[in-house]
This record gives sequence, structure tokens and C-alpha cells, in this order.
Amino acid sequence: MSPDLPSPDRPDLPIAYEPLPYEVRLDLRERAQIDLVVIHCTELPDLAMARRFGEEVLYEGSQTGNCGHFYIDRDGSVHQYASIDRIAHHVRGHNARAIGVELVNRGRYPDWLAAHHQAMDQPYTDAQVDALVALLRWLSLEVPSLRQIAGHEDLDTTTVPATDDPDVLVPRKRDPGPRFPWQQVLDAITLHRVP
Repeated sequence: MSPDLPSPDRPDLPIAYEPLPYEVRLDLRERAQIDLVVIHCTELPDLAMARRFGEEVLYEGSQTGNCGHFYIDRDGSVHQYASIDRIAHHVRGHNARAIGVELVNRGRYPDWLAAHHQAMDQPYTDAQVDALVALLRWLSLEVPSLRQIAGHEDLDTTTVPATDDPDVLVPRKRDPGPRFPWQQVLDAITLHRVP
């Protein structure tokens, strides 16, 4: 069945399958090794810019870039940029076992690493949260080995010198950030958050 059409397991969750140009160059993996979903925010103003960033080739050897598997726009629409059978580059050290889900949210854009710009104050929309819950429930059926969920900030705790003050260290990753409704999501799914 085409990924952009509803199926009996996900009647209310149409997914637009829009593979990145380099998707076939991402390494394949067995579904049984996938046990983790990582929640991100794009830290960009809109889905179009997230797509442009995702299409950028950053790794010369593989001719691939950084991307999640799924992107959820502010209207709740779900877009799939990479097959879950492929290893996408979205979280250091965990890519082989993880599915990356990106929520469109400006985060710290455009001064991601500036000490004066670390607030992440844009709320997630109800439509995004509803779509995320539906996607996570479907993924739990599609990938029975899934057990855990984490935020990007839970797994990448690296600090770096701030771009506007190198004497100040700031988190390299803060997503999905303080406005993400963790309890609401966890109450609606069977996955357990990584401690």
C-alpha cells in the first residue's frame, strides 16, 4: 500500500511519502534492531526550510545529509522523508537503532547557539501533538521491537561555546525543548521515555 494513503491500521493518519534525493544511499537496517523513537524539533521556521536543510549533502563519502524519517508540520500533516528501513542521520550515536521524528518548530532559530537566544518559546500545536500520538501508535504496530522514546536533548547532552560569547557554554541540542508536552504524549502511548 502506498505510504501516502490511509491503511486499516492508521485510518486517520495519511503520510505523504516524499523521499529525500539521497534516501537510497542511506544504509539499510533490519527492523528488529529498531527500539527507539527520537523526538526532535526542526528549529526552523517552516517545513519548506526543513526540507531544504534535509536535502543538503553533508557527508562526502555517502553523499547523504542530516534528516529525520518523519516530519510533522504545524497543521498536523505528516511527511516521510526516509524509509524506516534506512538509517537516517538525526542523533549522534543512536541512528542505527532509532526512528527520527521532527516537529516543525522554530526553536532557537536563527541564533541556535547564541547565549542570549536559548529560549524555546513557540508552543507545539494541538494538531502536531495529535498527529505525533497517532504516528507513534502506528509505529508501535509497524515496528514491534520499539520500546523507548527520547528527546534529542536526552541523548545529545554536549555543550559548546556560545557563538556570541565563547566563555559561555550552551547545549548543542535542546529539542524538543521545554514546550513539548511530554506527559500528554506518554499518557497516550506504550513507549517508555529513556531515563
